[in-house]
This record gives sequence, C-alpha cells and structure tokens, in this order.
Amino acid sequence: MPEYGYFLASEEFGPHELVEQARMAEQAGFDCLWISDHYHPWNDAQGQSPFVWNVLGALAEAVSLPVETAVTCPTVRIHPAVLAQAVATSAVQLEGRFRFGVGTGEALNEHILGGPWPSAHVRMEMLEEAVTVIRRLLEGGEVTHRGEHYTVENARIYTLPEGPVPIDISGFGPQATALAARIGDGYLTMSPDEELVTQFRKGGGGAKPVAGGLKVCYGPDRAECVRRVHGLWASQLLPGELGQVLPTPRHFEQAETLVTERMVDGALPCGPDVDEHVSALGAFARAGFDRVYVNQIGPDQQEFFDFYRTKVLPQLKNGTPTGATSGSAQ
Repeated sequence: MPEYGYFLASEEFGPHELVEQARMAEQAGFDCLWISDHYHPWNDAQGQSPFVWNVLGALAEAVSLPVETAVTCPTVRIHPAVLAQAVATSAVQLEGRFRFGVGTGEALNEHILGGPWPSAHVRMEMLEEAVTVIRRLLEGGEVTHRGEHYTVENARIYTLPEGPVPIDISGFGPQATALAARIGDGYLTMSPDEELVTQFRKGGGGAKPVAGGLKVCYGPDRAECVRRVHGLWASQLLPGELGQVLPTPRHFEQAETLVTERMVDGALPCGPDVDEHVSALGAFARAGFDRVYVNQIGPDQQEFFDFYRTKVLPQLKNGTPTGATSGSAQ
C-alpha cells in the first residue's frame, strides 16, 4: 500500500502559507511532503514563487514529516556545487528526512540568466553530470571536477548529514525513465503510468521507490472547482513539450487560451465526490507506486484537509475499493 503525501505548490502560495499547509497536512494524517522548486509561477494568476531552500529550513522546524523537492533542476539556474551545499544543509536540518528530487527543468525557470535553453538530449547529459558532482560533494572531502558541462575546483562541503541523501530522478517519457533507472535512487512522475513504472523497475530501478503526484480541487460546488482549476492551472493540460520550452508566465497565459473548461472537467478530481478522489489516487496504487502526493488547488485548504482526513485518506489507507463510498462529502 502506498504512502500518501501532500504536494506543496510554491507557485500558488507564499512561504508562511506553505509552512502552515505542511502543519495541516501532518495533522490530517498525510505521511510525507513534496514541495515544488520554481523561479516563476506558471502564470500571474498563481502569483507566488518563494525560494524553496528558505522554505525547507522552516519546514524542518515546523513538521516531522519527510520532505522532498519535486523537482529541482540542478543544471542551469544554480550550479550543482552550490546546490550540493543546499542539499547537505537541508538534510542536516531535516535529520535524515530529506530526499532530493531532480529533473531536466523548464525554460520558464532556467533561462533567466540569459543563456541558451539546451535540447532535451543535452539537458539529460547535464542532469547526469550534475548528479555525479552533487553525490561526490555529499560524500565529503575535497572535489575537483572538469567535465563536459561543469567545472568544480577544490570544493568541500563541511556541514554534512550523517548518511547519504537519496537523489530521485523525474521523468515523463521512456528516455528520462531509463536515466532514472540507471542513476536514480528513486523515480518521480506525474501520471499513473504502469508501463513507465515497469520500465523503471526492469531497467535497473528494481525495488527503489516510485512516487507520483496529482492535483485536485475539493469544494462543495463542482462547477466552481472546474472554473478555479481552469483559471489557475490550465497549464496542466498543455500538450507536448510546451511546458519545457515556453520562457515566461506570459507565454503560458497565451498558450492556456487553448485550454477550455470542458477540457478541465474530468481531467482531474473536482468537487466533493469521495469516489472521484479515491479513484484518482488509487490509480497510482494500481500502477505500482510507492508514494502518492496530492495538491489542493485554490484557497480552501482547511476544508480540503478536513475532507481528506475524514473521507479520503481512511479509505485509501484501509484499502476500501472504489465505489464503496457514499459518493459525496456530505
């Protein structure tokens, strides 16, 4: 049976709100936390983007849950040697409860320094080299590295955690999944795709943890929830590689005009139907995931946590089959 975690959305909430949501998640019975790492939100309506490493320090003091970035791009915006120091400090603060989730990133966050946005193949090369650099630095001792994409000279991290920090690789297609199987301590993805889970496990991932996440919008009025998702997170439904290559929130807003409310309706759980929420999260369990993270879209956070604490999580953790619920939160 998977663990169920809460996904903190740094694009939609400021640091104080994120920490408070983490507290509510722990009180509601969630097992773990994801937190996104962005420089920009996807659109201006979301309106936030705090620096994740500050928030991680606050989370270490506020909750006792395991925490993971989902995900950090360690290749362009911040040099991997600097991120290795941030990872080490967070792991010390969280006392062994930190996992470092990484991926190849999006131009939205990474192009800000003015350099070219590499092709997908080059981004995967950079990610593999960055992970190598970070792992070497986390082992302690002085590191000098001269590679294809990064140079490190006489670097040593002095504040180190007691044990190794797991580094999980994000992937949404076969090539990234193969990379995760080869170099990752775990695999992260955002859809309950059993084929990708099987590829990861057979390709070298074995019994390493697989984690996935989804967004929902709980509320008493399903139509209002659909409108809220459409206004805040239509980017979730953009096709192909647009999410990786569009450079600014303004460009995402232009692309989101292609997404209609009808497309949102049914794409993710909206409203108060318990079965709909249980079924969506249960799909990850059926696909072989070890952890499933859920994010509530919009301001009704306390209502969401009450709903999941009383209606959804008990069924998921008890293994109640979908269809055996009352069908609503009322």
